[in-house]
Amino acid sequence: MEKSKKMIGAGIALTAIAAAATYFLTGKRGVENRAKISAWTLKMKGEVLEKMKSMKDVNKEAYYALVDEVSERYERVGKVSAAEMKNLTKELKNAWAHISKEIKA
Repeated sequence: MEKSKKMIGAGIALTAIAAAATYFLTGKRGVENRAKISAWTLKMKGEVLEKMKSMKDVNKEAYYALVDEVSERYERVGKVSAAEMKNLTKELKNAWAHISKEIKA
């Protein structure tokens, strides 16, 4: 029973990660997103995706906290303007609507 719960949890986490990656790089905004992506934005999005793998429960609050944590760290580095960070953080948080639909599907 415990093993099947872990497998279900892992499946949900992988679905969330795949949904996030799909949202960022494909679809209507995918072309626009790929054109705008610079090295640091891609690295930051990748880090969010990586950390999602280790999340036991993928929900809106946990995802938002993860995005805030990663954003704060990138902002402290100082190579990112406040406006760029605000826009990227907003984009990452808006991705939750898409991610949550994929998790439920």
